Amino acid sequence: LEPRQTSNGQSKRPDLVAQTQTPDVLFQAHSAALGLQFYDGATFPSKYRNGAFVAFRGSWNRNQGTGYKIVFIPFDDNQQPKGYYEDFLTGFLINPSGPNTWGRPVGLLVLPDGSLLVTEEANNRIYRIQYSKATVN
Repeated sequence: LEPRQTSNGQSKRPDLVAQTQTPDVLFQAHSAALGLQFYDGATFPSKYRNGAFVAFRGSWNRNQGTGYKIVFIPFDDNQQPKGYYEDFLTGFLINPSGPNTWGRPVGLLVLPDGSLLVTEEANNRIYRIQYSKATVN
């Protein structure tokens, strides 16, 4: 991750390279991260507590569409990102070549009951995600 132009593997501006900070979590270009919400609810499994949900609106202006999903960034016991994200809610991107989609998530909110609201701009919808423990009979 070197944002400066290089020549023969050497930066033309080593002073700027020395000031560059690598992000804690890298997102793919054009993911268009618009919404971020730390989960402080108590109903999702413990792995989600104090982590962050991010809404990727997505972008059409690339060869293969990307984004169009909700991801989760886990944090460690020191409240630092673990350095990666994982898909949480997908399916908005139907065909990356188009890209063809049926929705574009943009915003997030944790409600007092611990559920997660997702706003989606393509269809003007708000989705509510609520965890429910499965039981086996």
